Amino acid sequence: MSRICTICARGGSKGVLGKNVRIMNGKPLIAHTIAQAKESGLFDAIAVSSDSAEILAIAEACGVNYLIRRPDELATDSAAKLPVIQHAVAEVERQRGEVFDTLVDLDATSPLRTVDDVRNAVALLETTGAGNVITAMPARRSPYFNLVEVDAEGKVNLSKRPAQPFVRRQDAPACYDMNASIYVWRRDILFTSPSLFNDDTKLYVMPEERSIDIDSDLDFRFVEFLMTQPAQELE
Repeated sequence: MSRICTICARGGSKGVLGKNVRIMNGKPLIAHTIAQAKESGLFDAIAVSSDSAEILAIAEACGVNYLIRRPDELATDSAAKLPVIQHAVAEVERQRGEVFDTLVDLDATSPLRTVDDVRNAVALLETTGAGNVITAMPARRSPYFNLVEVDAEGKVNLSKRPAQPFVRRQDAPACYDMNASIYVWRRDILFTSPSLFNDDTKLYVMPEERSIDIDSDLDFRFVEFLMTQPAQELE
């Protein structure tokens, strides 16, 4: 079973300027994710895809063995991530002259995941025969109970109205927030399915304290604080 890990990081960032290279607990943010990929011991290849020479230089210094210069058309604000991952995988396969079985993407802005999270998400794919695995945390709000939306006429309703209202949130179907931390695919699914949601998609659930995706300066400071806390204090 051959595996590749991609870490995709643009040089530009609207929410947190230069966040992928910003120092967090003594090293650039992206370095934490690179270290997790290496420590997992799962991957035959680790690739960092970026439009930034600075990010690629940091990746090289961290021991990444494949540095993928992202094409301009995949480095815009509107570019989707899936084609970026496909490009990185295809480029590494071209360089190595081999095709991978399992493809994993780790988001550089979600460094609170653990190495065991990475291993477990990959195991979930490979032991169940799933086409892909996504990660999420239990949702704070339920669309059946206390998540509302406003329609075109200004009317407020629950996002999902059950046939019979739920008296307690605990009675509503379990819902999850995707945390953008770990994505795992079989190769054929990555290159043929345009959606994250397929008939055989599996969900790997992580706790909230390991699910923060950095999208603001407040997120950055919060994640940096959590990194200094003993694991048992976060449970």
